Amino acid sequence: MTEPLFATASPVFTVDDGLVRELARDCVRLEISEDVRGLRTLRGHFTAVGGPATGPPGELLYLDGDRADFGRRLRVSVGAPGVQRYVFDGVVSAIEVELGDGEPPLVVLHAEDALMRLRMTRRMRTYRDMTDADLAREVADAHGLKADVAAEGPRYDVVQQLNQSDLAFLRERARLVQAELWCTGDELHFRTRARREGTSLTLVYGDHLLSARLCADLAHQRDSVVVTGYDAAREGGLQERAGPEAVEAEVTGGRTGPRLVARALGGSVSYRVREAALTSEEAASWARAEMLRRARRFVTVAGLTRGSPDMVVGSRLTLRRVGAPFEGQGYYVTRVTHAFDNVHGLRTRFEAERATLNEVS
Repeated sequence: MTEPLFATASPVFTVDDGLVRELARDCVRLEISEDVRGLRTLRGHFTAVGGPATGPPGELLYLDGDRADFGRRLRVSVGAPGVQRYVFDGVVSAIEVELGDGEPPLVVLHAEDALMRLRMTRRMRTYRDMTDADLAREVADAHGLKADVAAEGPRYDVVQQLNQSDLAFLRERARLVQAELWCTGDELHFRTRARREGTSLTLVYGDHLLSARLCADLAHQRDSVVVTGYDAAREGGLQERAGPEAVEAEVTGGRTGPRLVARALGGSVSYRVREAALTSEEAASWARAEMLRRARRFVTVAGLTRGSPDMVVGSRLTLRRVGAPFEGQGYYVTRVTHAFDNVHGLRTRFEAERATLNEVS
């Protein structure tokens, strides 16, 4: 089966579950972005004048609240016919007008997914006898969201949310155990990377992969991470360490950053002092998570494709024709932007990371 040389990939818009063809017709630029910290955003530019315009001469489209207004649900799908995928589901949060010199006026719509509710809610609150997964459930319930949690971690006697938004609070909790946060519709997800499902794609440079920049960098690699604290029950200090074995449990071969940095630059230890662990379990969990965060970003790639509506944060990539040290599978997508304009059609920009560099002979 052969692929067509050209196929339209214009976005399709629904507002409050009703198809709005005018938005697709007048869309000149669209960007939908998301990363592992959660909160998917949309920015769409729409021509606000033209032959189909109704009303008094000079009146701009999309400003009467009929087809787009604050708080209305906006869903967008992109992709060629037969492979369209929903890439955004959220509500309109801002409306702009751009009036250029000698250019047609544009109305710009901004929208955010359900995590916007968490971003706009700030609290002072104390939680007792909970894990990070329990905290995610608690916050989701407070906003009327369903919770999908799968994250290992210690149980805390007390956790305090000190003048933080609910989104900032959950992002901090996710960082401590290397979980990821995102929303689909009205469901909040809080899962570790191994438990996040994603599509699998193969990208070949010179074919679907239009451009890419790949880098293996030892600057932020460490051969061990140490977390310290104070155990009040034992009335003594505590210290836990995580080494290369933390990330090596996730990979099947190749050279990892923690091993390479020790060999190439000598021993390098990161001491975590911003968080004070109160039990050995907390310290060990946080040390492992910090080692994983660093080691997983040893190899990074920023790329551009001809449009990949199936690509999401959490997708697993196999890269071909990108150079022997970087070739192959194991790349994890950490940021995605689906972009559409009238010149290039659909394009997908992405960032991904991998913990290993291939062995070279």
